[in-house]
Amino acid sequence: MSKVVASIMCADQLNLAQELADLTASGIDWLHCDVMDGVFVNNLAMGPYVLEPIIETKRFTTDVHLACVDPAKYVKMFAAVKPDYLTFHVETTDDPQAVIDQIHQAGIKAGIAVSPETPVEKIFPYLDQLELVLMMTVNPGFAGQAFQTAVLDKIERLNQELAGKSRRPLIEVDGNINCETSEAISQFGADLYVVGTSALFNDRPGTYRDKVLAMEEVIQ
Repeated sequence: MSKVVASIMCADQLNLAQELADLTASGIDWLHCDVMDGVFVNNLAMGPYVLEPIIETKRFTTDVHLACVDPAKYVKMFAAVKPDYLTFHVETTDDPQAVIDQIHQAGIKAGIAVSPETPVEKIFPYLDQLELVLMMTVNPGFAGQAFQTAVLDKIERLNQELAGKSRRPLIEVDGNINCETSEAISQFGADLYVVGTSALFNDRPGTYRDKVLAMEEVIQ
């Protein structure tokens, strides 16, 4: 069953406790946590001391998305706060296998993220060892970018590659995910739909629950 995931970076950072309570009331039980180093992407976001108390609530499954160079350094840093998943970018290392092994040795599930310009085939050698594949539908770094429709072909190729495999990682999509773009994605198949300012954390009418229900109606 497909699931709506909240991008906690897009929430009101001055009122995170209330935001978490409202997300729980809306039915959200997964959080996508963006970590940015100002090098791989031209932005900074979410250090371990911000994420640790969120993870410690045990109210959410947490996926920490490392948009960072030198992922081994950040895996070591964030493994200490025990998220459920650690996801690194395939573009940031010459040895994805070593990073996957490092994540698993920490007792955490491993994910690989793929930026829009990167051929999805680059991660095919590692699919049997992953619990999650994050398909970026915008360039990582900033919310509010236009959805890149060319990524739909990559999602289709990924699903074709996974067909018939006994071990299948979850497919997560992130980047201007809303009811319109999710309808297009759902034709190809994804498990986790990360929503931020486009579909959830915005001033449009409706509660978080209303917005989550609208998304769920599209993706199920």
